Amino acid sequence: MLTESRCALVLAGGEGSRLRELTRRVVGDDRPKQFCPLLGGATLLEETLDRVGRLIPPAHVRIVLQEAHAPYYTPLLSTVPAENLVVQPVNRGTAPAVLYGVLRLGTAKLAGPLAIFPSDHYVSDDERFMARVDMAFHVIRARPDLVVLLGVTPETPEQEFGWIEPGETLPGSWPEPVRRVRRFWEKPPAALARQLMETGCLWNSFVMIAYPFTLLALLRQALPWMVDAFLRLRPRLNSVWELSGARRLYSTLPNTDFSTHILASRAANLAVLTLDGVSWSDLGRPGRVLAALAQAGTTPEWADRVSA
Repeated sequence: MLTESRCALVLAGGEGSRLRELTRRVVGDDRPKQFCPLLGGATLLEETLDRVGRLIPPAHVRIVLQEAHAPYYTPLLSTVPAENLVVQPVNRGTAPAVLYGVLRLGTAKLAGPLAIFPSDHYVSDDERFMARVDMAFHVIRARPDLVVLLGVTPETPEQEFGWIEPGETLPGSWPEPVRRVRRFWEKPPAALARQLMETGCLWNSFVMIAYPFTLLALLRQALPWMVDAFLRLRPRLNSVWELSGARRLYSTLPNTDFSTHILASRAANLAVLTLDGVSWSDLGRPGRVLAALAQAGTTPEWADRVSA
């Protein structure tokens, strides 16, 4: 029997290569940033799971990982049941990661509303952040055809972030306006980034809330061949043959980004909810890590040896 309980996917399969020089200083090896304690005593992945756990029970959380990173995530996730780990043979981008995670939720009969979280972000106020996620869950219960993204009120005209241009307000009895997505802007040049900020555009946090069937429909519209390939793997899920089947599948996959290849061309199905009053950052370069530490009033010893 399918359950309508809220679920989450935490995406933790990336390489973190842009931050590799800093993470080597922190931990002394080449582990990706999500497995590093950059902002305190806990790793970014642990902080993300703690944040998600404020709203979603751990049994309904699936963590999408990469097989080569097992030495780094195994100690962190030793109490997490194996069925909650979605282990990709290699990283092929966020589109396969989302698709694999959604299918694994389906094998557990978890078909309720789903929130997707990257595992390498800074959030200054977990309670307010998750309150926005909670509101997005209410929106998609009323409008299950939508994918709702959290758009962050920008603090700077950031050129390295993706931006969301909001459109008209959707009708509904929500405490905050929910607007359609007019279009996406990916890593705009400086002049355009300033213009986007001045005209009320938002940083794209890549936190998404939707029903699994809505995400699968978007994926099938954009990449039907990829959905068909993963559906052939579905009979092997949660069996001893899953990993060997996944290895064969992933050997045929190109790198595919969910924002670029799925969301950017499907704006009619997308809405954005503004996240304000919260500092947020994609920790993609050392300067952002240092800024987050400064805001938190923390200066670890290694930070003195890092340039922005």
